[in-house]
Amino acid sequence: MQKPFPARRRSTPLLFLSVILAISTPFASAQRFTIQQALSAPFCSELHAAPSGARVTWVADIAGRRNLWVAAPATQNSAKQVTPYTEDDGQEISSVQFTPDGASLVYVRGGDTEGLNPAVPNPADFLQGAKEQIALVSINGGDPRLLAEGHEPAVSPDGKTLAYVAKGQIWSVRLDDPQAKPEQLMNIRGSHHGLRWSPDGARLAFVSGRGDHSFVVSYSVNDKAWTYMDPSTDGDDAPVWSPDSKQIAFLRVPAEKEALMFMAHREALPWSIHIADAATGKSRAIWKAAEGIGSAYRETPSANQLHWTAGSEIIFPWERDGWLHFYAVPITGGTARLLTPGAFEVEHVSLSYNRKTLVFDSNQNDIDRRHGWRISVASQAGSPEALTRGEGIETQPEVTSDGAVVVLRSDAHTPIHPALVRGNDLADLAPSAIPADYPGQHFVTPRQVIFSAADGMQIHGQLFLPPDLKPGERRPAAVFFHGGSQRQMLLGFHYMDYYSNAYAMNQYLASKGYVVLAANYRSGIGYGMQFREALNYGADGASEFNDVMGAGVYLRSLPQVDGSRIASWGGSYGGYLTALALARASDLFAAGVDFHGVHDWNLEMPTFVPSYDAREHEQIARKAFESSPMSSIETWRSPVLLIHGDDDRNVPFAETVQLVEALRKHKVEFEQLIFPDEIHGFLLHRSWIKAYTAAADFLDRRLTPANSPPR
Repeated sequence: MQKPFPARRRSTPLLFLSVILAISTPFASAQRFTIQQALSAPFCSELHAAPSGARVTWVADIAGRRNLWVAAPATQNSAKQVTPYTEDDGQEISSVQFTPDGASLVYVRGGDTEGLNPAVPNPADFLQGAKEQIALVSINGGDPRLLAEGHEPAVSPDGKTLAYVAKGQIWSVRLDDPQAKPEQLMNIRGSHHGLRWSPDGARLAFVSGRGDHSFVVSYSVNDKAWTYMDPSTDGDDAPVWSPDSKQIAFLRVPAEKEALMFMAHREALPWSIHIADAATGKSRAIWKAAEGIGSAYRETPSANQLHWTAGSEIIFPWERDGWLHFYAVPITGGTARLLTPGAFEVEHVSLSYNRKTLVFDSNQNDIDRRHGWRISVASQAGSPEALTRGEGIETQPEVTSDGAVVVLRSDAHTPIHPALVRGNDLADLAPSAIPADYPGQHFVTPRQVIFSAADGMQIHGQLFLPPDLKPGERRPAAVFFHGGSQRQMLLGFHYMDYYSNAYAMNQYLASKGYVVLAANYRSGIGYGMQFREALNYGADGASEFNDVMGAGVYLRSLPQVDGSRIASWGGSYGGYLTALALARASDLFAAGVDFHGVHDWNLEMPTFVPSYDAREHEQIARKAFESSPMSSIETWRSPVLLIHGDDDRNVPFAETVQLVEALRKHKVEFEQLIFPDEIHGFLLHRSWIKAYTAAADFLDRRLTPANSPPR
């Protein structure tokens, strides 16, 4: 077997920490676990059902050791690990799919799943660098077969061919010939993604991105030629095949040159759904969004945005009433029919292989959690049926080939893991994977709280109270701000690894005696379009600062909190709000921990909109800077710990370099923890351990009465 990755250097400098002092916690607390223990349970993702054989697979990340697991949900204790990886080496597993017979798995190992930079990250400092590789492994285990370097794998319906993207082009390799070499299928301009085989295997659809526009393309395997589906100046995306392999449905989103990220987008030029003849490329619009609310396209975080059902309908997400819901429209065209009415949002969605059942999760009737739902779409789509309920979180449901439903589940005490929906109960698929000494029983159950922002907007949050808090006792406190900003913290472990780790950190701080508030500030998800697209948020005015102040004032009002010892912490967008809190309100926030935060929007926006040039947008650039922590450096007094990986592809490392220079000039106390070669969401488990350990130590030292700044 060819080794997927080269050997690592014997000695690797992992980080630089400017100051580490060992001192005792500045308040009495009965700490019952370490941060290592809090992060020791598997984090599970990439749940997929096999097309046949009634099996499921998932990725389990256990202290940085990422592996594929397989189980037959109907068979008790059938879960097993099928890949052999034993190191915390920073190599993610992604793009997992079964072969059609359900006997093998194809997956990508390595690469940047954040998708913003083609260079393969190498945080573990492999001597020859890291690689992004596609491999095949049997569901019974054994040595994986290295297929090629690349990403976006797509297995043909007969299981004999793998198509994938490498070096900017689409390639293929035979799966039925162990000696086969990769072959380039075509040479075509653009950046390609969304590879989808037709059900008969005769054609391959994909999206060819061209910068300010994109095409849906149909490639004929026999003719070795491709056809553009009704090419236009718009952004065409999300192709999905008809059951007879003759047609392709896709999204058409009009181009808007001036649309910038991190600003409210409540309306846009209306988007539409088209169906094209796969052979000729001729298309017809079967539906178009109305002007006004819902005219700006909002996707779901799922593999497919459109779902062609057995009932000859296309199911799609739309925000017509200000909430993200599913609608159905006949393939012949007509009026869209609302399937999921109510004041809630749908999220992850999957269509069964026979196209008869749609399963999804939402926060219906439980706005700070997720539960599973099912709709029969065998004929005309029916009404939603609740699959799960209660005080847990159930997400990313999948339908197995024998009709069962599996989900990823968590609660206040246990991270996300796979389970079978069995009537009104859930049966865990791999309970033995959780370590015997996992301290979940010592975690507190966070309380749902709603507080007022400085401008009166109602903000949801989760409040963690120390388990040993005594009546009349006042403790230090911390506000946690999530990243995104389009995220939502929940009343339990999150379904994303970054926020699952953050939830564990909040539990750790509570165990050390802190009162912790996780604030779901405006511009996050879960509370409707108007909340997410809040006026003047982000680079257009930083209206979330009202929520920052509201969170601090709320904590200060609690009888359990020492109002002179309130800190803020968060990462990415949460690092931005942490820095904003310290820069504008050092009288309220005594210290902060800023993970890879945005400090000047004009540095950040080109990362996501490469065409953005502050010199060409003077007015926007001025407001963006005024909305940044850098604009308030004169009033920044509270100490801060800055944590950043210097290979960050989401938030440029220059953001922290620039802030450090400004803090030095203004004589503001700071410490820094820098991870060479780490990306935005740290790939090494040990990076998280060191970062959280340093963060807790910093807060312990800075929130002692002697070290707290004058209030």
